[in-house]
Order: sequence, then structure tokens, then C-alpha cells
Amino acid sequence: MAKLICSKCMEVFLRHQQQCAGCGQACYDFTNDDAFLRAEAARVDEARTAAGLDDRVGGLSHIIINVEPDHLKSAVAELLAFTGLDFMAAFEDDDGVTCVLATEGSADVLLRCRKSATPFESGRPFSRARHLPTTRLETFVFEVGDLEAYVSIQKDRGVHFLTDGIVTADGYAFIQTIPSSFTGLSTGFVQWAGRARDHAPAGSVRLPWTFEKPDRAHLRHIKELDHAATRLEARDRDSAIIEFMNLTNYDFDFSVYVKSFNSITNVARLTDHGFAMVFTSGIHPFVDEASAGPTEKFVHNYGRRVHHLAFRAENIEATYEALKADGMEFLLELVGSEGEGLKQTFSTPSPHTLLVNEYIHRYGDFDGFFTKSNVTMLTAATDNQ
Repeated sequence: MAKLICSKCMEVFLRHQQQCAGCGQACYDFTNDDAFLRAEAARVDEARTAAGLDDRVGGLSHIIINVEPDHLKSAVAELLAFTGLDFMAAFEDDDGVTCVLATEGSADVLLRCRKSATPFESGRPFSRARHLPTTRLETFVFEVGDLEAYVSIQKDRGVHFLTDGIVTADGYAFIQTIPSSFTGLSTGFVQWAGRARDHAPAGSVRLPWTFEKPDRAHLRHIKELDHAATRLEARDRDSAIIEFMNLTNYDFDFSVYVKSFNSITNVARLTDHGFAMVFTSGIHPFVDEASAGPTEKFVHNYGRRVHHLAFRAENIEATYEALKADGMEFLLELVGSEGEGLKQTFSTPSPHTLLVNEYIHRYGDFDGFFTKSNVTMLTAATDNQ
């Protein structure tokens, strides 16, 4: 059966028809490939240059994960136990309670619980996520050298932000976009006032919370945040990557197609060695759960959201065994080899954040990012969630 998508409203149809029933626009056969995306990516690059956006947005500063109030402290303890992150501070403001975790050379992780309604997707009837309705990685925040200039340019280009103006505090200026209709994510931008990162907003109150970091040698082998992977619908793959490029100075790098699982893993990078953004979707649209591949099934069960956070790990074989001994469960064994250039694995999803931890090690002078064999096995493992 042909899978058609409307060229205007992007509605997907599972039958032969020439026009969209919703808006009357002509429909065309829909299958993701790289030709359209690469052509659009080149146009985005030209448009960024013309708008004066080149080099205005740097690397990832921090991420913001919202959790339910009764899961906040458990989520902090879990990340302390299974990553190299350390607890730095906790504060409360009018919007919620936030805990800051950090490790050298990495983007910080902010775990928070909101006091008021969320602008992000919540309460949707996704079967595997309805018990944690406001839990999701909400925002990726990137560093900007001149935030006022950046915001002025992007507003002229039609970008919408959650606040009318830039939010300021003693240590920073900050703004974030409205949630994306393609990924459900917001993209944030921060200009730091000094070398030390102080995430506390103006008027916030420091909380006298303390958390004990387990004294385990293998945790010192778990390093910075390497990449994060968002899973989204097949029809939104191109739009999500193009939108992200328009907001940052990241470029679309490459895709890995796993046709046996109807899945594409797409990588956007700012540099060859910094934090990367990964977008995973179906090649063809979702039809039904019985025939869906692991990527489509995840989106159907959890909604479009970040699936995993990947941490670079040294001495990965011993680290993996030690994490298992500490009680971490995994979706699959370590995959890959030194000969192939890297090894990776996925944990089971966190009961507090719904996020999977990936641990990844690239050997020696391996100049790739992924290998197709590893992507295939990791994609298949998602079916075990």
C-alpha cells in the first residue's frame, strides 16, 4: 500500500489518493532519503551566513530535565550512582526546584520539577509514559557570545521564544524557544557573565541539600556527555534537523539507515569532537504497532522525546561489568569491538527520567562517530524496553 504525505500540512495517508482530504494539496509518495535533506541543509547554511548567524552559537552548555516532584531526589541519586556527574547545587525559585549536576569537560545536567503548568507535552495517552506525565528532557541550552544580537536576528527570521525578552541573572542572560512541533524540545541559549557557571536565577533560594557521590573507581571512567538522541516521527525527520540547524551553527553530518528495522539515525555536529545531536526516525511512516520497527514503536509508546544520553566511557569493559555489579540493568551486552573502532551499550530506561544511558568508547584514532553494525544492534535493543 502506498504511503502518501501531503506537501502542505504533512498529513500521512495509507491509501492511493491524489489530494489531501484536509487541505486539498497534492500528495506524493513518502520515503525519507538524504537527497532533499542535504539540499535543504545547504540552503540553511547559506541563509545563516546571510543573516549574520555564522559562529554566533557555540557548544552545549547544559540540558534541562523535568521530573515529577516525588522523583527529583531519586533521579539525582541515580545519576550520581551511574555516571561521572557530581552534585553541585540545589535552588528553588517561583517556577520550581532545580538540582545542578556537573563533571569536568561536560555540559551540565539540570534536574528540575515544575511548580506550574508545563508548556511541553504532558498528559498525552502514550502507554509507557502516562504514569510520568511531565517527565522529559525539555531543553538543550547552547552558549552564545552576544545574546541580544542573536535574539534580534532570530526574531526577524520568525523564531518564537517562551519569554518576550531575555531573562537575566547575576551570572548569565538566557532565553529559550517555544517547544518544537517536530521534536517537542526547546532550544535554549545562554551568555555567561563570568567563568564560573551559576545556574541560579534572580530571586532564587539556595537549598541546603546534600547528596553523597558513591566512592567507586569505575565512575571516574565515565566522562562527558557525548551525544543525545531524540526519537521522532518519520515525517518530521527533515523538518527537525533543518529547524535545529536554523537555530544553531550545527550542520547535518550523516545518516545511518537500518532498513530491516525501518529506522534512520541522523547526526548533526558542530565540531568533529564536541557534543553531537542525534535524531532517529522511521524511513517510512508508522502503520501499526504489530508491523512497526523499534524506533516507530518507541515514538508510539512514549511520544517524541529524547531516548538516551550517551556518556563517553574509558576502560569500558570493566566499567560495564562494575555498573552491572552495582545493579544497573542493560538492554543489551556491549556491542562493537576494538577492531571496529568503538564499543557501546544501552541501559534500561530510568524509572525517574525515562531516559536510557548509553556508554560509548571510541578506540585510538577511530575517526567515525558510529558504525552501522552497532547502530543496528542498538536499534533492535529498543524493542526490549
